[in-house]
Amino acid sequence: MVGPMRVQNGDVGLNVVLDGVDDAPPILLLHGILGSSQTWDWLVPRLADRYRVLRLDFRGHGASDRVPGAYQSVDYVSDAVAVCEQVAGSPCIVIGHSLGGATAAGLAQTRPDLVRGVVLEDAPLSMPDPNAHGAERNSLIDTFALLRGMIPQVQATGMSIGDVTAIMAASPSSSGGLYGEILHEDGIATLAAGMLDVDASVLDVVLDGSMAPVFETGRQLAVPAAVVAADPASPDAVTLPADLARLVLVSPHVATHTLAGANHLIHDSIGQREPFWSIVSEFLDSLD
Repeated sequence: MVGPMRVQNGDVGLNVVLDGVDDAPPILLLHGILGSSQTWDWLVPRLADRYRVLRLDFRGHGASDRVPGAYQSVDYVSDAVAVCEQVAGSPCIVIGHSLGGATAAGLAQTRPDLVRGVVLEDAPLSMPDPNAHGAERNSLIDTFALLRGMIPQVQATGMSIGDVTAIMAASPSSSGGLYGEILHEDGIATLAAGMLDVDASVLDVVLDGSMAPVFETGRQLAVPAAVVAADPASPDAVTLPADLARLVLVSPHVATHTLAGANHLIHDSIGQREPFWSIVSEFLDSLD
Protein backbone atom coordinates (compact mmCIF):
# COMPACT_ATOMS: atom_id res chain seq x y z
CA MET A 1 0.00 0.00 0.00
CA VAL A 2 1.16 3.52 -0.82
CA GLY A 3 -0.56 6.66 0.44
CA PRO A 4 -2.32 7.85 3.59
CA MET A 5 -4.06 5.59 6.07
CA ARG A 6 -5.83 6.10 9.39
CA VAL A 7 -4.63 4.60 12.66
CA GLN A 8 -6.59 4.78 15.92
CA ASN A 9 -4.79 5.41 19.17
CA GLY A 10 -7.73 5.07 21.51
CA ASP A 11 -10.05 7.92 20.58
CA VAL A 12 -7.34 9.74 18.60
CA GLY A 13 -7.24 9.33 14.84
CA LEU A 14 -3.74 9.51 13.39
CA ASN A 15 -2.69 10.12 9.80
CA VAL A 16 0.11 7.87 8.54
CA VAL A 17 1.56 8.15 5.03
CA LEU A 18 3.00 4.95 3.56
CA ASP A 19 5.65 4.69 0.85
CA GLY A 20 8.13 2.11 -0.35
CA VAL A 21 7.96 -1.67 -0.56
CA ASP A 22 5.25 -3.45 1.45
CA ASP A 23 7.41 -6.34 2.65
CA ALA A 24 10.57 -4.31 3.22
CA PRO A 25 11.92 -3.41 6.70
CA PRO A 26 9.95 -0.51 8.21
CA ILE A 27 11.25 2.98 8.93
CA LEU A 28 9.14 5.41 10.97
CA LEU A 29 9.75 9.13 10.42
CA LEU A 30 8.73 11.60 13.14
CA HIS A 31 8.51 15.39 12.69
CA GLY A 32 9.07 18.38 14.98
CA ILE A 33 6.60 20.32 17.07
CA LEU A 34 5.44 22.71 14.33
CA GLY A 35 5.95 20.29 11.46
CA SER A 36 4.11 17.45 9.80
CA SER A 37 4.87 14.32 7.82
CA GLN A 38 5.62 16.56 4.82
CA THR A 39 8.94 17.61 6.34
CA TRP A 40 10.31 14.26 5.16
CA ASP A 41 9.22 14.58 1.51
CA TRP A 42 12.87 15.00 0.45
CA LEU A 43 13.97 11.87 2.33
CA VAL A 44 11.33 9.41 1.12
CA PRO A 45 12.81 8.89 -2.38
CA ARG A 46 16.15 8.03 -0.78
CA LEU A 47 14.56 5.29 1.34
CA ALA A 48 11.59 3.95 -0.61
CA ASP A 49 13.45 1.38 -2.73
CA ARG A 50 14.90 -0.27 0.37
CA TYR A 51 12.36 0.26 3.15
CA ARG A 52 8.69 0.51 3.95
CA VAL A 53 8.50 4.17 4.94
CA LEU A 54 5.91 5.24 7.52
CA ARG A 55 5.43 8.98 8.13
CA LEU A 56 3.29 9.91 11.12
CA ASP A 57 1.41 13.15 11.70
CA PHE A 58 1.45 13.42 15.50
CA ARG A 59 -1.81 14.32 17.25
CA GLY A 60 -2.53 18.01 16.76
CA HIS A 61 -0.52 18.08 13.53
CA GLY A 62 -1.14 17.63 9.83
CA ALA A 63 -4.20 15.48 9.10
CA SER A 64 -4.34 13.86 12.56
CA ASP A 65 -6.94 14.68 15.20
CA ARG A 66 -6.66 17.69 17.49
CA VAL A 67 -6.59 16.76 21.19
CA PRO A 68 -6.26 19.97 23.23
CA GLY A 69 -4.81 19.28 26.66
CA ALA A 70 -3.19 15.98 25.58
CA TYR A 71 0.10 17.13 24.06
CA GLN A 72 2.55 15.72 26.56
CA SER A 73 5.63 13.67 25.63
CA VAL A 74 3.92 10.50 26.79
CA ASP A 75 1.04 11.21 24.39
CA TYR A 76 3.36 11.52 21.40
CA VAL A 77 5.16 8.32 22.40
CA SER A 78 1.80 6.57 22.57
CA ASP A 79 1.07 7.75 19.01
CA ALA A 80 4.34 6.22 17.82
CA VAL A 81 3.59 2.99 19.69
CA ALA A 82 0.19 2.76 17.96
CA VAL A 83 1.81 3.04 14.53
CA CYS A 84 4.53 0.52 15.37
CA GLU A 85 2.04 -2.00 16.72
CA GLN A 86 -0.68 -1.58 14.11
CA VAL A 87 1.22 -0.81 10.91
CA ALA A 88 4.92 -1.64 11.05
CA GLY A 89 4.64 -5.41 11.43
CA SER A 90 8.18 -5.68 12.82
CA PRO A 91 10.58 -3.51 14.86
CA CYS A 92 11.19 -0.12 13.23
CA ILE A 93 14.14 2.05 12.55
CA VAL A 94 12.94 5.44 13.81
CA ILE A 95 14.22 8.80 12.56
CA GLY A 96 13.00 11.86 14.41
CA HIS A 97 13.66 15.59 14.38
CA SER A 98 13.31 17.73 17.52
CA LEU A 99 10.03 16.62 19.16
CA GLY A 100 10.16 13.60 16.88
CA GLY A 101 13.67 12.81 18.05
CA ALA A 102 12.72 13.07 21.71
CA THR A 103 9.74 10.82 20.98
CA ALA A 104 11.97 8.32 19.17
CA ALA A 105 14.32 8.26 22.16
CA GLY A 106 11.43 7.79 24.58
CA LEU A 107 9.99 5.02 22.43
CA ALA A 108 13.33 3.23 22.24
CA GLN A 109 13.85 3.49 25.98
CA THR A 110 10.35 2.40 27.03
CA ARG A 111 9.49 -0.02 24.22
CA PRO A 112 12.78 -1.36 22.81
CA ASP A 113 10.87 -4.37 21.49
CA LEU A 114 9.39 -2.06 18.82
CA VAL A 115 12.66 -0.42 17.74
CA ARG A 116 15.74 -1.60 15.75
CA GLY A 117 17.60 1.69 15.99
CA VAL A 118 17.07 5.43 16.14
CA VAL A 119 18.40 8.60 14.53
CA LEU A 120 17.86 11.64 16.75
CA GLU A 121 18.15 14.95 14.88
CA ASP A 122 18.78 17.82 17.29
CA ALA A 123 16.39 16.29 19.78
CA PRO A 124 15.72 17.93 23.17
CA LEU A 125 17.10 15.16 25.40
CA SER A 126 16.26 17.53 28.24
CA MET A 127 13.60 20.21 27.93
CA PRO A 128 14.63 23.86 27.37
CA ASP A 129 13.81 26.07 30.35
CA PRO A 130 11.31 28.75 29.27
CA ASN A 131 12.37 30.88 32.25
CA ALA A 132 16.08 30.91 31.42
CA HIS A 133 17.78 34.20 30.60
CA GLY A 134 20.79 35.38 28.64
CA ALA A 135 23.01 32.78 27.02
CA GLU A 136 21.08 29.98 28.72
CA ARG A 137 17.82 30.90 26.98
CA ASN A 138 17.11 28.96 23.81
CA SER A 139 15.94 31.29 21.05
CA LEU A 140 13.23 28.81 20.03
CA ILE A 141 11.29 29.75 23.17
CA ASP A 142 10.85 33.32 21.95
CA THR A 143 10.02 32.11 18.44
CA PHE A 144 7.41 29.73 19.82
CA ALA A 145 5.89 32.49 21.97
CA LEU A 146 5.53 34.69 18.90
CA LEU A 147 4.08 31.90 16.77
CA ARG A 148 1.64 30.82 19.47
CA GLY A 149 -0.30 34.02 18.82
CA MET A 150 0.36 34.30 15.10
CA ILE A 151 -0.52 30.78 13.91
CA PRO A 152 -4.26 30.92 14.74
CA GLN A 153 -4.47 34.34 13.09
CA VAL A 154 -2.76 33.11 9.91
CA GLN A 155 -4.94 30.01 9.81
CA ALA A 156 -8.07 32.14 10.16
CA THR A 157 -7.15 34.23 7.12
CA GLY A 158 -7.20 31.25 4.79
CA MET A 159 -3.77 32.11 3.40
CA SER A 160 -2.26 29.68 0.92
CA ILE A 161 0.92 27.69 1.50
CA GLY A 162 2.55 29.83 -1.18
CA ASP A 163 1.68 33.04 0.65
CA VAL A 164 2.92 31.74 3.99
CA THR A 165 6.09 30.36 2.37
CA ALA A 166 6.87 33.77 0.88
CA ILE A 167 6.35 35.50 4.23
CA MET A 168 8.53 32.95 6.03
CA ALA A 169 11.32 33.25 3.46
CA ALA A 170 11.59 36.94 4.29
CA SER A 171 11.36 36.41 8.07
CA PRO A 172 14.23 36.13 10.57
CA SER A 173 14.96 32.64 11.83
CA SER A 174 15.60 31.65 15.44
CA SER A 175 19.24 30.98 14.58
CA GLY A 176 19.93 34.29 12.83
CA GLY A 177 19.53 35.29 9.18
CA LEU A 178 16.41 34.98 7.08
CA TYR A 179 14.75 31.62 6.51
CA GLY A 180 15.09 32.22 2.77
CA GLU A 181 18.85 32.56 3.16
CA ILE A 182 19.50 29.47 5.25
CA LEU A 183 16.86 26.88 4.28
CA HIS A 184 16.08 24.91 1.14
CA GLU A 185 12.96 26.16 -0.65
CA ASP A 186 11.18 22.86 -0.06
CA GLY A 187 12.09 23.09 3.63
CA ILE A 188 10.45 26.51 3.95
CA ALA A 189 7.37 25.22 2.12
CA THR A 190 6.96 22.21 4.39
CA LEU A 191 7.42 24.42 7.47
CA ALA A 192 4.66 26.68 6.14
CA ALA A 193 2.41 23.67 5.49
CA GLY A 194 3.04 22.38 9.00
CA MET A 195 2.07 25.69 10.60
CA LEU A 196 -1.12 25.91 8.56
CA ASP A 197 -2.10 22.44 9.80
CA VAL A 198 -1.14 22.54 13.48
CA ASP A 199 -3.10 23.12 16.67
CA ALA A 200 -1.05 26.01 18.08
CA SER A 201 -1.83 24.87 21.62
CA VAL A 202 0.77 22.11 21.17
CA LEU A 203 3.22 24.86 22.16
CA ASP A 204 1.61 25.59 25.51
CA VAL A 205 3.35 22.85 27.49
CA VAL A 206 6.72 23.99 26.10
CA LEU A 207 6.09 27.65 26.87
CA ASP A 208 4.86 27.06 30.43
CA GLY A 209 7.54 24.47 31.21
CA SER A 210 5.08 21.68 32.00
CA MET A 211 6.16 19.24 29.28
CA ALA A 212 7.41 16.17 31.13
CA PRO A 213 10.02 14.17 29.20
CA VAL A 214 9.71 10.43 28.75
CA PHE A 215 13.38 9.94 27.90
CA GLU A 216 16.06 9.90 30.63
CA THR A 217 19.65 10.73 29.56
CA GLY A 218 21.11 8.87 32.54
CA ARG A 219 19.31 5.63 31.66
CA GLN A 220 20.68 3.27 29.04
CA LEU A 221 19.42 3.45 25.48
CA ALA A 222 19.52 -0.23 24.60
CA VAL A 223 19.22 0.06 20.82
CA PRO A 224 21.78 1.41 18.33
CA ALA A 225 21.48 5.18 17.89
CA ALA A 226 22.98 8.02 15.88
CA VAL A 227 22.53 11.38 17.58
CA VAL A 228 22.95 14.33 15.23
CA ALA A 229 23.33 17.62 17.10
CA ALA A 230 23.25 21.20 15.89
CA ASP A 231 26.27 23.37 16.60
CA PRO A 232 26.03 24.25 20.31
CA ALA A 233 26.99 27.81 19.36
CA SER A 234 23.70 28.17 17.47
CA PRO A 235 21.14 29.92 19.72
CA ASP A 236 18.42 27.43 18.77
CA ALA A 237 20.41 24.20 19.29
CA VAL A 238 18.52 21.87 21.62
CA THR A 239 20.75 18.78 21.88
CA LEU A 240 23.05 19.90 24.68
CA PRO A 241 26.66 18.65 25.03
CA ALA A 242 26.06 17.75 28.69
CA ASP A 243 23.10 15.55 27.74
CA LEU A 244 25.18 13.84 25.04
CA ALA A 245 27.94 13.16 27.55
CA ARG A 246 25.51 11.55 30.01
CA LEU A 247 23.91 9.46 27.28
CA VAL A 248 27.18 8.14 25.86
CA LEU A 249 28.44 7.28 29.33
CA VAL A 250 25.63 4.75 29.89
CA SER A 251 24.81 3.71 26.30
CA PRO A 252 27.59 1.93 24.39
CA HIS A 253 25.60 1.69 21.14
CA VAL A 254 25.23 5.47 20.68
CA ALA A 255 27.30 7.42 18.14
CA THR A 256 27.19 11.22 18.33
CA HIS A 257 27.69 13.71 15.52
CA THR A 258 27.82 17.48 16.07
CA LEU A 259 27.57 19.43 12.82
CA ALA A 260 29.65 22.61 12.80
CA GLY A 261 27.58 25.63 11.80
CA ALA A 262 24.27 23.73 11.90
CA ASN A 263 21.13 25.28 13.34
CA HIS A 264 18.17 23.39 14.78
CA LEU A 265 16.57 22.81 11.37
CA ILE A 266 19.39 20.56 10.20
CA HIS A 267 17.71 18.58 7.43
CA ASP A 268 16.10 21.68 5.93
CA SER A 269 19.28 23.77 5.96
CA ILE A 270 21.37 24.57 2.93
CA GLY A 271 24.74 22.92 3.44
CA GLN A 272 23.53 20.54 6.19
CA ARG A 273 21.02 18.24 4.46
CA GLU A 274 23.66 16.16 2.69
CA PRO A 275 25.93 15.76 5.76
CA PHE A 276 22.82 14.69 7.69
CA TRP A 277 21.90 12.20 4.97
CA SER A 278 25.44 10.79 4.99
CA ILE A 279 25.13 10.07 8.72
CA VAL A 280 21.68 8.51 8.24
CA SER A 281 22.85 6.39 5.30
CA GLU A 282 25.90 5.12 7.17
CA PHE A 283 23.76 4.29 10.20
CA LEU A 284 21.24 2.37 8.08
CA ASP A 285 24.03 0.38 6.46
CA SER A 286 25.34 -0.52 9.92
CA LEU A 287 22.01 -2.13 10.82
CA ASP A 288 21.91 -4.43 7.78
